[in-house]
Amino acid sequence: MATTEPQKYTKADFESPNDVRWCPGCGDYAILSAVQSVMPTLGIPKEKFVFISGIGCSSRFPYYMNCYGFHTIHGRALTVATGVKSINPDLSVWVITGDGDGLSIGGNHFMHAIRRNQDFKILLFNNKIYGLTKGQYSPTSELGKKTKSTPYGSIDNPVNPVSLAIASGATFVARTVDNNVKHMMEILKRAAAHKGTAFVEIYQNCLVFNDNAFDDFTKKDVKDDHSVYVEHGKPLIFGKNHDKAIKLNGFHSEVINAANGSMKEALVHNENVDDRGLSYVIGQMGVENEGLPVAFGVLRDIRQPTYQERLFEQENLAKEKGSKASLESILNAGDTWVVK
Repeated sequence: MATTEPQKYTKADFESPNDVRWCPGCGDYAILSAVQSVMPTLGIPKEKFVFISGIGCSSRFPYYMNCYGFHTIHGRALTVATGVKSINPDLSVWVITGDGDGLSIGGNHFMHAIRRNQDFKILLFNNKIYGLTKGQYSPTSELGKKTKSTPYGSIDNPVNPVSLAIASGATFVARTVDNNVKHMMEILKRAAAHKGTAFVEIYQNCLVFNDNAFDDFTKKDVKDDHSVYVEHGKPLIFGKNHDKAIKLNGFHSEVINAANGSMKEALVHNENVDDRGLSYVIGQMGVENEGLPVAFGVLRDIRQPTYQERLFEQENLAKEKGSKASLESILNAGDTWVVK
């Protein structure tokens, strides 16, 4: 019997004919290009992809992907994704959200989708501002941030998305940035291969309402000293001369000089450890703990049963043990009344 070769796709197969309407220079363009480039490499038929979004600049994403998608309502993309994946478990479901959509009105859904280990991917574009509604502060805006809605400066402590994801029990957590497309594509491929909730925070520059928000650790002349790219099984080394490392001192991380023989003290990254502590500490660096480099890469990658696996197991068990009652007998079971 002849076998059908799987169709080979290119980036162009995932490019929508719709005009892409983001501000010129927006970091969303780089993310879109990276996603469109990665999809053909995953060996999944195009009709098996679905992109689901809420409301915000990032949430226009489904219009620009030439595959199935839903542009849903504010903060509710994860609830729709839960339904889609639970009814169609063979689909590759990707949720596109932002720091406002996903962590403010959608914060409750964010936490519960992750703790249930829903089998889909969450890409959170973090630009630390509300871009679509023209520049109000968001849950990730820094303390003291002056915006149209906080003219005297924000008095809210910011949310660290990866800390929230790890605390919620995420089985895959990663961070990348829009101006490092090669790294972003590697992270997207890792997320696609993960079984369970894969959460990826993407630092995304909004040049209109919050330009240069990430310059402290992404600008060419400072990024080597202010960021560290973590890899499984390797020590956390950074710096222009690769002469700095991260040491774990109890529950705290600190910078050490790796050039004076103290390399053996450097923290070695283990993304597969079940305990959340290590990934939590690394995810805080440079974001909640100043004076440390911001960590990019896969912070956590473990395997646990997914919500869908448990759901179908329970469903099959119920079918095996359940009676063969008709719908009519179920509706008329117990006390009934006839209204005349």
